[in-house]
Amino acid sequence: MVLFFILTLFGVTPSRAQDPWKNLEKRPSTLHLDKGLLTFNTPAFRLKLVKASQTVAGLQPNTEKDFDFTPSERLAQRSSDGMYHLGDINLRLKSAGDTAWTNYSTAASREDVTPLQVMQAGVLAAADLSPTLPANIPLKVQRYWQVVKGNLVLSFKLKNTSNQAVEIGALGMPMIFNNILQGEELEQAHARNVFYDPYIGRDAGYLQATRLSGKGPALLVLPYGKSPFEAYNPLLADPTPKGIDFEGFYEWMVHSKAYAENEWKKAEPWNKPTSVVVKPGQTVEYGVQFVLSPTIKGIEQKLVEQHRPVAVGIPGYVLPQGTDARLFLNYSKKVKTLTVEPAGALSITPTSAENKTLQAYSVKGLQWGRARLTITYTDGLSQTISYKVIKAERELVKDFGHFLTTEQWFNKPDTFHRNPSVITYDYEKKQQVTQDSRVWIAGLSDEGGAGSWLGAMMKQLVQPDKAELAKLQEFVNHTLFGNIQHADGPQKYGVKKSVFYYQPDSIPKGTYSDSLNWKTWAAWSHQAANDVGRSYNYPHVTAAHWVMYRLARNYTGLVTQGDWQFYLNSAYETTMAMVKQAPYYAQFGQMEGTIFYLLLMDLKAEGWSDRALSLETEMRKRAEHWHTLQYPFGSEMPWDSTGQEEVYTWSDYFGYTDKAEVTINAILGYMPTVPHWGYNGSARRYWDFLYGGKLSRIERQLHHYGSGMNAIPVLSEYRKHPADLYLLRVGYGGLMGAISNITQDGFGPAAFHAYPSTLKIDGLSGDYGPNFFGYAVNSATYITHDTNFGWLAFGGNLSSAKGIIQVDITTASASRVFIAPAGLWLTLDAGTFKTISYNPATGSITATLNAADDHTPKALLRIQQASVGRQYKLIQKTGMERGAYVIPLGSKLAKVELSR
Repeated sequence: MVLFFILTLFGVTPSRAQDPWKNLEKRPSTLHLDKGLLTFNTPAFRLKLVKASQTVAGLQPNTEKDFDFTPSERLAQRSSDGMYHLGDINLRLKSAGDTAWTNYSTAASREDVTPLQVMQAGVLAAADLSPTLPANIPLKVQRYWQVVKGNLVLSFKLKNTSNQAVEIGALGMPMIFNNILQGEELEQAHARNVFYDPYIGRDAGYLQATRLSGKGPALLVLPYGKSPFEAYNPLLADPTPKGIDFEGFYEWMVHSKAYAENEWKKAEPWNKPTSVVVKPGQTVEYGVQFVLSPTIKGIEQKLVEQHRPVAVGIPGYVLPQGTDARLFLNYSKKVKTLTVEPAGALSITPTSAENKTLQAYSVKGLQWGRARLTITYTDGLSQTISYKVIKAERELVKDFGHFLTTEQWFNKPDTFHRNPSVITYDYEKKQQVTQDSRVWIAGLSDEGGAGSWLGAMMKQLVQPDKAELAKLQEFVNHTLFGNIQHADGPQKYGVKKSVFYYQPDSIPKGTYSDSLNWKTWAAWSHQAANDVGRSYNYPHVTAAHWVMYRLARNYTGLVTQGDWQFYLNSAYETTMAMVKQAPYYAQFGQMEGTIFYLLLMDLKAEGWSDRALSLETEMRKRAEHWHTLQYPFGSEMPWDSTGQEEVYTWSDYFGYTDKAEVTINAILGYMPTVPHWGYNGSARRYWDFLYGGKLSRIERQLHHYGSGMNAIPVLSEYRKHPADLYLLRVGYGGLMGAISNITQDGFGPAAFHAYPSTLKIDGLSGDYGPNFFGYAVNSATYITHDTNFGWLAFGGNLSSAKGIIQVDITTASASRVFIAPAGLWLTLDAGTFKTISYNPATGSITATLNAADDHTPKALLRIQQASVGRQYKLIQKTGMERGAYVIPLGSKLAKVELSR
C-alpha cells in the first residue's frame, strides 16, 4: 500500500510499480562481468574487483565470509552505463580560458580500462582510466588499489597532459555500499545491509558504514593523503530506483566549487567550496582508505589509532544560548588557529581536561544560526565542526508555543469542522494550509496533519501557559473529542485518518482548489478519511488527553473546562480503542508509544487498578509477540526507524532484556555521533518528506522525528548504564536535534534538507509534532564524570567549588535531572529545578527548587534509584501524593536535601 502511495503520488500507475527495477535488467550490461573478477586478500578485507573495470565487486571483512559492505548481489542488475561502483570518479574541469565546466565520469559510458603493470610494493591492481573517459579530457587519470601500512587504499593520480592549466572544480569519489533494502525481509536487511553517515569535516572527515543490526565490524572510509571530505553529494544521475527501500548513493567530494557556482548556488555549504589548478605536466593525487572498527562504539578509538583528529563536543553541537558547552580534541599535533564563521557566532576559550593529552575548550553559542569552527593544526591539517546555535531552551519553547497558538491557530467557519485547531503551516508562504492533495496534511490527523496540534499540546507539558491552554482546551473538548475522534457510537474513541477529505460530489462547488492534483491515492474520500484502522494516529490523541490530565491534576487553575478524571479516562479509552479498532498496525511499535507507558504509570499511581491491568495486559500481548521475532521492528514500511522506541519501552518493562538490547543495538546502527549538528544523533529517515514535507523527495532528513523518538530509548538505556558516555552523547544529540530546526520566531518544520543544493528547513510544519513529543517527555539535565573529560553537564551549566559540583539547570522544563555517579533520577510532576549540588565525597545532594507561581503552590518530586545499593532519601519530612514527595513552595527558593 505504501509503495503504491508513493508511486501514485508522483503519477506512476500501479501496473508500472515494479517497472523501474525490472527495466534495469533490460539495460545493456557494460561492466563485462563475463571477463571475470580479480580477488585479493588484505589484512582486513577480501577485495573483489571486476576485471574489465577494476571497480569493486565485493568488499568483505576477513572475519566473515557471508557479509559484504557493497551491493555485490546486485552486481549483474547494476552493470549498465550510469551506474556507479566503488572505484569510479567524477570530475568537473575547466581549462584556462574556458567559461564553463565540463563533466567527466568513469561511469557514464563504460569501457574496459587499461591495466597497468606496477612493480611498487603493496599495489594490488592499477589501471589507466582513459578508455572509459571522453577522449577530450585534458587529464590522464590512473587508479590504484593498494595496501599501505596495513590499510586498503583507493587512490587516483591525475596528470595534466595538455599545454594549459586545468582547474578541477569538482572531484567526487562515489561511495557505493549496500543500503538497497528492496526485496529484503527484516532479518535479511539487518544481517546484510548497511547505512552510511558522513562526518563532512575536511581533513578530519570520514564516512562510517554500519550494519542495520548495530553489530560490528563497522567500516570507516578515511582520507588518504590530502583528500579532504568537503561535501557529500547525492548521485542523482544513477538510475538505480530510489524509494522507501533505497535512499540512494552519495559521493565523497574533495572539491566542490563547480557545484557551488551552479546547482548549489542558492545554498550555504557546510564547508567552503574549493578547486585546484593543475599546471601542464603536473600530477595531483587523491584517495581514501578503508579501515574496520570492531564495534560502532569503538569508532573514535579506531580513528585515534589511525592518527586521525577526533573531536568530542559536550553536550553536542546544538548550542542553546546561555548554556555552556565543551570541546575536546584528541590529536597528536597542537592546534595552531581556530576560526569561527560567521565571525562572533561562537566564543572559544581554552580550558583543561582530566586527560592532559586532550586539547580542551569552553564553547558558547552567541549568534543564532549555523556556525562553522575551523581548526588548523601545526601540521597543516584542517578540521571543521558544524554547530547550530539556537535560542535558550526556555525562550525557544516559549516562542514555539506562541507561534502555534497564533500563526497556526485556525478558527474560521469551516466545511470540514476543523475549527478551532492548530493547523499545518507553510512557512515559505507565511500562511495556513487548509488544502493539500495529501488530505491528511490539512486534515489534522496522521503525523503530517496532527503534527502541529500535537506539538502545541506537548509544549504545555514543558511550559504551561494559561492563555494558550484556554485555546487548546477548546480544541481538545470540541475538535479533537468530537471530530478527529468519533463523538459517539461504537467507535467513540476511534481516531480518523483525516478530517479533511476529497468528495466533490457532496461539498459545495468551488471548495477545492483547481491548482492541486486530486487524482492520486492520497486524496482520500470521506469514507477513507473516516477509517479508524490506522493505529499510528492514536498515540497523538492519547498524548493530548494525557497532557490535559497532567495539567489538571498537578496544577491549579490551568485547566478549567474539564476534570482530570475525564482526561485520564479519555487517554485510557483511546489507547484501548487502538488495539481493538486498529489491530493490524497495532502489532507494530508506534511512534510516541512511550505515551502508553506513561499513561500506565499514572493509572497505577491513581489507583485505577482495573484500567491499569487491562492496559498492561494488552501491552504485554504486543511485547510477547515482539519477543518471538528476531528483529521486532516491522511497520507499514520495509524498514522503519520509529517503532524501536515503543518496542524498547515494553520489552524493558516486561523483562524481555534480550529484545531491549537488540533494539538499542539497531538504533545505534543508524543514529551516529559525529562532530556535526545535522548528523549527530540524527536517526535515519529519508522518505517522510513525501508524506509531510513541502519539498517532496527521497532524501536523508536531518533531525526528522526519528531523532526525538529514538532519543527516548537511548537515554533510558544510559540511565541503566551510567558509565557508558557514548549512549548519553548519542541520545542527547537526538534530543537536542529534535528542537534544532525551530526558527527564531518559533516555527517548527518537518526536518532539514540534507542535499547540498538545499541545506535548509522544509517549508511545512508537517509531522514535526512527534519530534517535539520526544523532547517534551525526555528532556533532562545529566550530570556525570568521565575519566578523560572530567565533570560534565548536559542541559546545565556546571561549576565546582570546595569539592562540590553545582549545576544550574538550563532545560526548558527544568523538571528532570539524572546524577550519574549517584545513579539517581529526580523528576518533578510539578515545580521546577533551579540548581543541583552534588558532593562526590559524601554522595549528598541538594536540589534547589524555584518559588511558587500562580498555578504551582507545591512541587511533586519523584526519586528513582538506577543503581542498587545506593538508596537515597529526603532528609526533611514531607508528605506523599501518588508516590511523589510533596514539597510546599512559597515566595522564596525551596531546598531539598537527599542523603544516602
